[in-house]
Formats: sequence, C-alpha cells, structure tokens
Amino acid sequence: MKLTFLGTGTSFGVPVIGCDCRACTSDDPRDRRTRHGAVLEIDGARLLIDTPPELRLQLLANGIKHIDAIWFTHTHADHVHGIDDLRVFTVRKGDIPAFVPAEYSAHISRYFSYIFDDEVLPPQGSSKPRLQLQEFRAGELVEIFGRGFLPLVAPHGLVSVYGFRVGGLGYITDAKTLPQAAVTALEGVEVLVLNALWFGRPHPAHFNVEEAVEMAREVGAARTYLTHLTHRVTHAELEDRLPSGVIAAHDGLVVEVG
Repeated sequence: MKLTFLGTGTSFGVPVIGCDCRACTSDDPRDRRTRHGAVLEIDGARLLIDTPPELRLQLLANGIKHIDAIWFTHTHADHVHGIDDLRVFTVRKGDIPAFVPAEYSAHISRYFSYIFDDEVLPPQGSSKPRLQLQEFRAGELVEIFGRGFLPLVAPHGLVSVYGFRVGGLGYITDAKTLPQAAVTALEGVEVLVLNALWFGRPHPAHFNVEEAVEMAREVGAARTYLTHLTHRVTHAELEDRLPSGVIAAHDGLVVEVG
C-alpha cells in the first residue's frame, strides 16, 4: 500500500490569509499546507480520503490521474467542498463508489443534491459528478479493492469523525481522543495517521501535538504521521521536537505501508 498526503492543513490552510507569522512567511515548502486529503493506493487502485477545497490542485501536484473510490471521514466544509472536482473522473469512467458514514448519508445527499438526486440532470453538453453512496458503520467491515476496511469512530467536538484500519495502516483525522474500541482495533499497526494542531494549548475538537503523541504511544504504532497541522507550528519545529517514531507529514509526502 502507498499513502500520499495531498493536504495536511486545517480548515484555514497555511499560509493563513493576512497572517505574517513564522509559518505563514516561511520559505520551506513543507510549511505550505492545503486542506486535509490523502490518496491510498492498493494494487494500482486509488482510494481518495475526503474531497477538500483544493482537490484539483492537489491531484495535479501529485500526478494523480484516476480515482477509483472515495472515503468521507465527515461532512465539515474543509473535507467535502472539493467534491465537484470529481467530475473529470466520472466523465471518463462512470459511477464511482463513495463510502460515507451512515449518519452523514442524508446530510451529504441533501447538501449536494445536484449530485445525488437522479432527477437533477445537468444541461446538455455539461456534466456532474456521478457518485454512488455506500453507507458504512463503525465496527462493521467494509470491502474496498478486495481488502477489509474496519471503520473507526472518534469524537470531533459536537460531531463524530470516521477513520479506518486496513492491514498495517490506521488512519484517523480530526479526532479529539480515541475510544478504547478504536485503540484496540489499531493495536499493532505499522503506520498510524493522527491529527494534531499545535503544541501546548488544548482544543475542544482536535488533538494537540502532545495528546497525539501520547495516543500514538498507547496504540503502539511503529510510525505515526501527524496531519491537520496549523500555522502555529513550523515543520522544522516539529522535526526538532517530535519523539522518535512520530513524524510531521507534509503535502506531497508519500509513505509505503507493508
């Protein structure tokens, strides 16, 4: 399996509009963070994780020319508002399965009704994304590309976010903590992906760096990659301060998972 980080920033992205902090004015390309997204490649097939607003630019930057399925973690704007960029793929190959938490199926169908309402037809000569929603629930195995994906739910402020475990990879973004069921399911992963905002101050809906590091230790992953990072910390600072086995992801980073 190969995991490509398309975007590793929060909903503001980095640089933040109008900000002149160290991260926002940095000339280190690793400090330029677009909104959250990733691609997991399994035997040549590609699963897109979320559809952030910069999706088109992310796919071009990483040379991603086809997508075979999508996994939505939740329906916050920075995770879904690039959904229309999927049109180019569905024009070429037809319907693409979109795996969505059952609790968000009605919401995403209503929010993007022009996509999911079969009675809404694009004007002649135009197009719309053709996605087939596939509902999943936490703890119930889902088969994608012939592999078993175990959906894992975690609290994210007032809502829930859904990651997964597949083989040696555990993927969780936008979590504040991990329930014991998720920790147990993730035990023994080779690669763990967790969100982390900054050092120090706690946040009501996200891990800070210290909390993510502690959770990584509890899971016992061989390698943990931090994503969903803010402009309050630079990549160089993360490299300097993170313990062994915990790594700051950056846009365009590619990770091989055995």
